[in-house]
Order: sequence, then C-alpha cells, then structure tokens
Amino acid sequence: MNTVFDYLDWRGDLNLRAHPFNPVDNLILSVLSYIPFDGILVPGGQKTGMPLAEAARQFASNKMNDHAIRAAEDVQLLERLALSPRYSSMTVCNYVHSTDYALEKQFAALTILTGDRHIFVSFRGTDLSLIGWKEDFNMSFRTPVPAQEAARDYLEETARLVSGKMRVGGHSKGGNLAVYAAAHVSPRIQKRIHSVYTNDGPGFSPVVIESAGYRAIRGRIYSFIPESSIIGMLLEHDEDYTVVQSSQRGLLQHDPYSWETRANDFVRLHNVDSSSRFIDRTIRDWLRKLDIDKREIFFGAFYEVVSATGASTIHELTADWLKSAKAIAKGLVKLESSDRTVLLDGLGILAHAAGKEIGHSLNRKTRRR
Repeated sequence: MNTVFDYLDWRGDLNLRAHPFNPVDNLILSVLSYIPFDGILVPGGQKTGMPLAEAARQFASNKMNDHAIRAAEDVQLLERLALSPRYSSMTVCNYVHSTDYALEKQFAALTILTGDRHIFVSFRGTDLSLIGWKEDFNMSFRTPVPAQEAARDYLEETARLVSGKMRVGGHSKGGNLAVYAAAHVSPRIQKRIHSVYTNDGPGFSPVVIESAGYRAIRGRIYSFIPESSIIGMLLEHDEDYTVVQSSQRGLLQHDPYSWETRANDFVRLHNVDSSSRFIDRTIRDWLRKLDIDKREIFFGAFYEVVSATGASTIHELTADWLKSAKAIAKGLVKLESSDRTVLLDGLGILAHAAGKEIGHSLNRKTRRR
C-alpha cells in the first residue's frame, strides 16, 4: 500500500517542470495549509514569503504552535517536503489564519508558488477547534458562512498580489472553500484559474450550484473522495468525482494519509461503497425532515450542550470522556425547553432515518436471494 510518503520517494526528486503537476501533488499542497505557520509566515504576497525548506526549518525550531498541530503526519509531511527537491524550493507566502467565536468562523489559507509558472492556493479544512466544526454544521442552513466569504476575499487578494495561473484546492472543508471561492470571484480572476481541487470536501446548497459563477468553473473542478466517503458526500454535489482507495475504514478514510497512490496518481475505484451510500441517504432524509429554521436551532443547541464541557478543541473534549459526558448531560438540562425539544426530536428523526435505511438494505438483500 503506497501513500503520499511513498510518492515522495518515487517522484520527490523531480521539479514540476520535469514532471508536471498531478493529483497527488494537489493532495500534498492541500494538506500543507493544516500546518500552523503563525508567527513564521505573514500576509503580504511573494515578497514576504520564503522557500518551503526555510519555513519548515523555522517551524521545527518554534514550539509555540505545537498545540495547534492537527495530526503528527502533517509535521512528518512538512519535514519530508523540506528534503524533497520537488517541493523544498517552492515559495510559501500570504499565510492567513483567523478564528472568530462571535462569527462562528474558522479560516486559514496559504499560497504556494510552485515553480511552473503557477501558484497553488491552499485552503485549510476543519481544524481541532469546536468552532470550526460548528461552522461546518452551519453550512446545512446558511450560505455563505464566514469562512466561505473569507475564502473568496483571500483568492481575490492573492490574484492581485501574485501573477500566474492559479490552482486552488483544499481537503475537507478546505475543498468546499476552494470551490466556493473560485465560483464567486470576478470573471476576470476566474479566467486565471487553471483548476480547482476538492479532496473529500462537502457540497453546497442548490443556490451555489445553480449560480452562474459555479457553472463557469464547473468543468475545472476535480473532486476526489474515498470509497467510504461521508464528509465528501454531504450536501449537494454537481461535479463529477473520482473515488480513491483507502487503507482505512469508514469515517477514518477521510484521513488523506490513508489514500493509496500508484505512480503519479491515486488508486482509483469505480464507485463509493454501500456504507457511504447508506450514510448519504440517511443524512439527506434527515435534513429533508428538518426545515432550515429547525436545523439552525438543532445545531445551535447541540453546540451549546457540547460547549458546556468547557472544551474549545476536539482534544480537550475527548481527553476525559466521563467528565465531558457529565458536563454534556448538565448542559442538556440547562437548555431552553423549546431548544431541547428540537434537539431531541432531531436526534429521533436521525435515528428513524437510519433505521429506515437499514430496513431498505435488508429488503434489497432478501430480494437478491
């Protein structure tokens, strides 16, 4: 089983002029924006950027951002990129990171000058913050969310600062932001967009998919999802997608380091598996039965209950499950009765939708026999 790390062993010695940009390069640069470069890179375009190898060196010697590391593999990847002739001399610049609890916003982005007369604009996916997950939930009833607006503004700003054709991408929510930004910048900037990559990123409301801006860039969207995709099947999708084989199971396939590679591409499959289709149908059925107003109340109440733990990150929430569970129970009791009713009813509808899908699946298996 080969991953992006094996790809670096195979192709990391050749720059993009010798061996052109490919889907695996997209995933690597999309994941790069997960690195918390706070205090190392500053906004401002090419002049304030630095070679990736130097950014990696400074990151390794600066421990102030260790608490914000999403996964150990992100740091391992950065270390490997710094040693790779293909990536080490790429210029990284215009790093932006913004978290606003009042606006329920989590946003970060990074621009990479790839050395082949193109730039890659990388949007960070959901980080470890609970507010980041809350913003993801908000996508089910609100368009745009603050991170989507920030992504559009960032892409416009980057287009002014840096010349060249643009590739735009991201993993998870970052993929959603990449597509949204590309669809909502001016037509003049859209002409500079070579391609847009969404790696297991959630979809959009029909308002976005039916917009003129989205239709203008639809043919340049490259969507990759793992076989058991859950995140990438959420909401509405209109673009074609490529299914990638993963070494993990279920939700863990969202991990980009589990995606299997072969030479300069992913190991491709024909379709998503039955578990992905099951969850997709279940969530769609659930959301159909919750109108927009109830979705907002449901996710607001859910976040309020989880926030009762005092945690602000996923790590803090899961560090002591028993303590968190007790705090969640107390938070549920303290909810306004009307909000508690919507939350419990919503969970009941979700359970019913799942049960119905299980019943349909059993019936289909029985008929096949």
